[in-house]
Amino acid sequence: MSQQRSTDFDVAVIGGGVIGLAAAWRAAERGRSVCVFERGAFGAGASYVAAGMLAPVSEADPGELALLELGLRSARAWPAFAAELAEAAGAGNAGSLLHRCGALLVARDNDEALALERELTLRHQLGLEVQRLRPSAARRLEPALAPTVRLALSVPGDHAADPRALVLALAAAARQAGAVLRTGAAVQRVDVRDGCATGVALSDGELVGAEQVVVAAGAWTASLEGLPASARIPLRPVKGQLLRLRDPDGPGLIKRIVRFEGGYLVPRGDGRYVLGATMEERGFDTSVTAGGLYELLRDAAELVPGVHELIVEEMLAGLRPATTDNAPVLGRSEAVDGLVWATGHHRNGILLTPVSADLVADALDGDAPPAPFAARRFACAREGAAA
Repeated sequence: MSQQRSTDFDVAVIGGGVIGLAAAWRAAERGRSVCVFERGAFGAGASYVAAGMLAPVSEADPGELALLELGLRSARAWPAFAAELAEAAGAGNAGSLLHRCGALLVARDNDEALALERELTLRHQLGLEVQRLRPSAARRLEPALAPTVRLALSVPGDHAADPRALVLALAAAARQAGAVLRTGAAVQRVDVRDGCATGVALSDGELVGAEQVVVAAGAWTASLEGLPASARIPLRPVKGQLLRLRDPDGPGLIKRIVRFEGGYLVPRGDGRYVLGATMEERGFDTSVTAGGLYELLRDAAELVPGVHELIVEEMLAGLRPATTDNAPVLGRSEAVDGLVWATGHHRNGILLTPVSADLVADALDGDAPPAPFAARRFACAREGAAA
């Protein structure tokens, strides 16, 4: 296949989900010529399926303290980020992007209540804002909760964003800043010459030159050709099934995110809800199964019986991009000059969008990546295993 070289850009971004679009917007704001290449439609991958929880406190893990700190930093940035984005995109009120609702973690039985007590202790040790609630207090906050609820934790600082509205706003803001956005443009290969990334080759043979290449391809990152083995990162897809539901009577079933063992129910604030999500290691399978959805509905209805009255609008499955340590890969590659990583966000892509965009823009300016999220950690692991 012939290689026809087209326009050169300062930055080529592979992937048009929230991370790629946010990085493109920030880079274009800083005066760079940017082109985003998306194999399908913008946000049609993990971003389209995401529930949009901004939940660093609810999902805190003592073994992932660096990720927790990054998540808290990004959560703090979200209100200003949403306001700035809404203005840049002409999207109106920032409330269309960010729903400040808080969260409840709830237990159905004694075993889950004991687990929540341990979660409470952990979060207090980490200095996080969490309040223990008796069942009666939890039901005063959320009357739709079942009377069988045993215990709840209130997390007032965890909120939610609407990923689909976020994609539209980011695409509009990036265009306004001067970025070129291309859909139906599948990147087959990163063009690497003499250890430097010099552009991208599309599946139709077009070769686009770029001084720097940002890889924000999500679960499909590992399929990109052209990168030497020393530059690759271990990344796999993790399947998640979910349902999008609607209350014909409008909002009011629940106001807060309700999290339970095995899932969550996220209100959009307008009568729509997202119920998810499974965690499945099934490669690139995106089929929706009766068993997966049955378990989600069964578990949610034990805590919020009104779920049974909601209308099913969509049944979906998506692929989260996960690294071996569940942390994203952000910043410059040490193996290939001009290559910048922005992938591997697993369950935290929407939460980490503001901070990821800034870190990628800083990397394009020459800044070194934060050590816990640098690609070098996987090279060190390979070297250690070899030794």
